[in-house]
Amino acid sequence: MTNPIRVCPIWGEGFPAEGMCFRSDNLLRVYDSPRTAGGYEIGSSTVTALVEKMTAAEKAKLTTWLIDQRMQGNAQPLITEDVVNYVKRKHPLPIYERVDRLLRFIVGQSYPIGTGIKVSYSDPRPLAWSESTSIGEVDYLVSYLKDRNFLKSTSYLDLFSIDVTVDGFGHIADQATNVDLAQAFVAMWFDPSMDEAYRLGIEPAISEAGYKALRIDQKLHNNRIDDEIIAEIRRSRFLVADFTQGDDGARGGVYYEAGFAHGLGLKVIFTCRKDAIDKVHFDTNHYNHVVWATPAELLKGVKDRILAEFGQGPVSPNQ
Repeated sequence: MTNPIRVCPIWGEGFPAEGMCFRSDNLLRVYDSPRTAGGYEIGSSTVTALVEKMTAAEKAKLTTWLIDQRMQGNAQPLITEDVVNYVKRKHPLPIYERVDRLLRFIVGQSYPIGTGIKVSYSDPRPLAWSESTSIGEVDYLVSYLKDRNFLKSTSYLDLFSIDVTVDGFGHIADQATNVDLAQAFVAMWFDPSMDEAYRLGIEPAISEAGYKALRIDQKLHNNRIDDEIIAEIRRSRFLVADFTQGDDGARGGVYYEAGFAHGLGLKVIFTCRKDAIDKVHFDTNHYNHVVWATPAELLKGVKDRILAEFGQGPVSPNQ
């Protein structure tokens, strides 16, 4: 590899050591950029130029995309023109998600427990993890975490010392069921009459919102089906539950899976075909359902609800 580059191509900030970024042929490889919390690759000089022209807010969203890709196991995510266009269309992270991400970063640095960590105002990693563009935003998020009694901090000079409280560790432990930030579990009636609803409605809605759908009947496994359902719900970011039923009555499995997800604290997006909405059981009919008559209506309704609840997910549409 040749032509070492001394600054992060996304943010224009320097690296902690020489040899962290090289261009070879038409590929630019960054081994570690603190401002993006890790490494990445850029596919061409044309893409590099597009990245450099992104606004600070767009670069922050791109940094979030990179972190999420690494959390999914992709150690060197490749930034292409499609990724740039995708990130520009993404919604910014909701404030509560930014808070949780910052807390997860701090918890990850807080070992042994009780020793606290020292964070410099010049350390870019908190900005990267919280989709922030300035240290003022990080300060605001830290203040919120202190108000929730998740953190204790003391500022002096250009450093602040942070201790995670028991409540803070407990909050992160409560999130531990969501080990796959991209997975959406789908609970629905497995009847041929519902095939188009899934294929043209639910699955593309989840995909276009940046997540991946899991329907248990489409997964190969050797375990008991009920054990596998519980394991995959625990592993999921949220659940989409469609309560459409036929003449033979309510789908008990859908009610059970939605209730189990609620018990874990997972968000559930409720949907039902228009001609069956009056049959929804009283235990769930008070929830705001996406009521649909066509797969196109289902796609739009589920996608809009996902984006409103969670923001754009970490999976690119072409993945």
